[in-house]
Amino acid sequence: MSLMTPLDSLILGIIEGFTEFLPISSTAHLILASHVLGLDQGSFVKTFEIAIQSGSVLAVLVLYWRKFLDVDVLRKLVVAFLPTAVIGLVLYKIVKTYFLGNIYVVLVALGIGGILLILFEKFFNNKKAIEIKEIRDISYKSAALVGLAQAVAIVPGVSRSAATIVGGLLLGMDRALIVEFSFLLAVPTILAATLLDLMKNAHALGSDEAGILLIGFVAAFVTAMAGIKFLLHYVKNRSFAVFGVYRIILVIFFVLILL
Repeated sequence: MSLMTPLDSLILGIIEGFTEFLPISSTAHLILASHVLGLDQGSFVKTFEIAIQSGSVLAVLVLYWRKFLDVDVLRKLVVAFLPTAVIGLVLYKIVKTYFLGNIYVVLVALGIGGILLILFEKFFNNKKAIEIKEIRDISYKSAALVGLAQAVAIVPGVSRSAATIVGGLLLGMDRALIVEFSFLLAVPTILAATLLDLMKNAHALGSDEAGILLIGFVAAFVTAMAGIKFLLHYVKNRSFAVFGVYRIILVIFFVLILL
């Protein structure tokens, strides 16, 4: 195992940015990529994997800043954020100590999530009429349920995007709407996770580590812009099952490597 270099940070930042909003778990990809790069899964790498997600948040703010000026949108986001905030705060130590960086937890979550995505698209999608097409039409109860679904993603490999999108579709939300709502909900969720982790680990960050974080942050911001535009175009008339298949192939590939 080795310490992280600026090149490692750039590679991980690119991976994080493009995968953050796709239903394939950016955290899982960061952990697996770190394993391939031979990085030591110490406290800094774990903090890095959380903190550079704020680069993806900046991409959302740049593209959707007008949405955050709408009081009704902000209210729905607060309600959706609360379940994740409470559960994440309670389980933070357990998740960071035992789950984050654990490649076996990641592979199991990726595989199960992939199977569920495929089954969802085959048996459940379109069974519920599309009743909600605008954020203003999302009830506070539905917003809270989406937030509860998102909370499942505290387990690395589950995918925050997949959890919120599937939760929204089950509640009768339009595909484009729940994808957009998932983008917006990422802002308070990821910022809160980043701030919490930095407050607890700021003492371990020196000037070298801060520079490495900055490289990953910028790379994540640039590629997240591309990832958001790709997903918005993709969801117009395509199934999420392909992401489930991808997750399963990725798991098989890493299982073969580990064996």
